[in-house]
Amino acid sequence: MNLSELKMILMDTDEVVFALQNGDMVPPHFHVTEVGSVQKHFIDCGGTDRNENVVNFQLFAATDYDHRLSTQKLLSIIELSEEKLGLENHEIEVEYQGETIGKYGLEFKEGVFILTSTLTNCLAKDKCGIPQEKPRIRLSNIHSEKSEYSMDSGCC
Repeated sequence: MNLSELKMILMDTDEVVFALQNGDMVPPHFHVTEVGSVQKHFIDCGGTDRNENVVNFQLFAATDYDHRLSTQKLLSIIELSEEKLGLENHEIEVEYQGETIGKYGLEFKEGVFILTSTLTNCLAKDKCGIPQEKPRIRLSNIHSEKSEYSMDSGCC
């Protein structure tokens, strides 16, 4: 989800609710403690110069159990961040504390913002020798129609 998509959703939503992909809810008294523009300039393992830009939100749940962030308040925080930081319409990255600080993507489903898993990846597979992954086939799915090699074909 990018920043403009988030703002459009907030304009049509009554409350701000976050959950992890596994269904665990972010406590309703969370705070958005940071909104930032993160630029990453790096070289991948194949030697290619790359730039990555994201809008970063940090969620924090303190002991302020009466705190509830309204959609209007979050929109005003975003607008102030756009003004002060010059935020552009980049993808959103969310930081949230688990066993360590986790970085998540963001989706919206059925009235809830879902913190989605992010993955590492090799960006230069063609240059550093990582072989193409072969498709995995579940052998139990091969017997979907009767063939001369199926268990009930009578061949064995």
